[in-house]
Amino acid sequence: MIKFFEKDPYAPIQYVYDVEEVLYKGKSDFQEIMVIKNPHFGKIMILDGVVQITERDEFLYHEMLAHVVMHAHPNPKKVVVIGGGDGGTVREILKHKSVEKVYFIEIDEEVINVSKKFFPSVACGVDDSRVEIKCMDGAEFIKGRDGDIDAVIVDSTDIIGFAKSLFTVEFFKSVKDALAEEGMFVTLSESLHFHKEIVVEVQEAMKLIFPTVDLYTAPIATYAGNWWTFSAASKKYGLREMRTEYTIDTKYYNDEVHAQAFLPTKTYEKLMQRKLQW
Repeated sequence: MIKFFEKDPYAPIQYVYDVEEVLYKGKSDFQEIMVIKNPHFGKIMILDGVVQITERDEFLYHEMLAHVVMHAHPNPKKVVVIGGGDGGTVREILKHKSVEKVYFIEIDEEVINVSKKFFPSVACGVDDSRVEIKCMDGAEFIKGRDGDIDAVIVDSTDIIGFAKSLFTVEFFKSVKDALAEEGMFVTLSESLHFHKEIVVEVQEAMKLIFPTVDLYTAPIATYAGNWWTFSAASKKYGLREMRTEYTIDTKYYNDEVHAQAFLPTKTYEKLMQRKLQW
């Protein structure tokens, strides 16, 4: 059986996957796209040599990225998803009955097409009537909004290349301006095991813009460092409290997970003071 050696620019280790079959290999205007089949994880989507989703565990990432801010917000109706071309985050957002509109902003249309073909259970929501797909830079889309969005969710690739524009103080300012009075924001922010400095830098940049910034985590086997972080911010409310009842169908996320996912206060303070050592 052939092997796939992941080429993650941030990881001090290298993950290796058995490949039963290469289902797709191509190159878009932005990146190389590959889909392989693995005996344990099933189908895997790989962008520029880095694993993005697997059939077996994609729900862990998508549920945790989407549902924390969707439940912390009292009534999210308009949501922007930036990135996430596989459609998993959109799928999860549409589980909330309050949602009236999802702006799905993915710079690479080919990722959407590949996901619809090879990961139909992940991309199943992208053609919903509430979803408006725009294939453009998410940072440019946000600049055009003026206080009418309830939640902005960034589901990008790692903080390199064309995704860099989604992790700047300028972008965070645009997000804040785009959000309504009770608006909330969340973005991936790498691993506490391997990328502690990146986590702190994202938190610090968000604190320059938002009155409330917090950090929560989830265990994800196929992302480098495994202990994955999500940096969240709010214009008005704290993010640890759930303001809508948990009634949706999920595999991992629930009200107990929501409460326990946030980094304990003392640990968070140590992290931000750069005193958290391992």
